[in-house]
Amino acid sequence: MLFHIDAHYSLSQSPPKYIGNQIKLSFGYSNSHSSPFLENWYYRILIVLAGNIKNAEIAVDALSICISINGWQLMIPLAFFAATGVRVANELGAGNSKGAKFATIVAVITSSIIGIIFFILIITFHNKIAYIFTISEVVIDAVDDLSFLLAFTILLNSIQPILSGVAVGSGWQSVVAYVNIGSYYLIGIPLGILMGWLLHLGVLGIWAGMIGGTAIQTLILAIMTIRCDWDKEALKASSRMEKLSRRIER
Repeated sequence: MLFHIDAHYSLSQSPPKYIGNQIKLSFGYSNSHSSPFLENWYYRILIVLAGNIKNAEIAVDALSICISINGWQLMIPLAFFAATGVRVANELGAGNSKGAKFATIVAVITSSIIGIIFFILIITFHNKIAYIFTISEVVIDAVDDLSFLLAFTILLNSIQPILSGVAVGSGWQSVVAYVNIGSYYLIGIPLGILMGWLLHLGVLGIWAGMIGGTAIQTLILAIMTIRCDWDKEALKASSRMEKLSRRIER
C-alpha cells in the first residue's frame, strides 16, 4: 500500500534514519491492522475483571453471552473496515480525492444504519435475546440488565472500525496505533476499574467505563476524518507513487 513507499530504503538515507523509519512503519502497520484483535482482547479483559466481583459466576455468564452477540455483529463492521481501507487507499493513489471522501461517507452511513438496526433489535428484545444461549432465569435477567450497554457497544462498534479503515487507507497508521492503545488500555480499562470497584457499580460500571474508552477512540477518529483535507492527502499519495515509479525505473 501507499504508506510503505516513504519508508522504502533509499541510498540517500543514513542507516539510523532508515532503521527509525522501519520501526515506526512496523509499529503503526501492525497495530492498526491488529485493531480488531485489540478490541477483541479488550472485551475479553472485561470478562476477566467481572470474575472478581460479587456473584461472579452469574456476571461472567451474562457478559459472555453479551460479548458473543457483540462478536457476531462485529463481523459486519470488520468487513467494512477492510473494504474501506482498500478503497480509500486506491482512490487516493489514483489522485481521486472526491472518490475517497465519497467512499468514506457511504461506508460510515451504511454501517451506521446496520448498527442502528441491531441497536433497535437489542432494545426491543432485551429480555429475550439470552434465550438463544440459556434457560437460566437468573442469567437471562442479568443479560437483560446489560442489554442497553450491549446495544450501545454495538452502535459504537458499527462506526469505529470504518473510521479506523479510513485512517489506515489514508496512511495514518502510527496515529491509529497510539489512539487504539491509549483509548483502550490507558483510558477504558482504568475507567472501568474506577467505576466498577471504587464507585461500587459492579459489572455495569466496568463495562460502562470501558465503553468510555471506545467512545473516546471513536470521537478522535471522527475528528481526524472530518478535518481531513482529501485533496492534500491525494497529492501526498500521488507524490509517493511518483517516488516509487522513479525507484522502479532505476
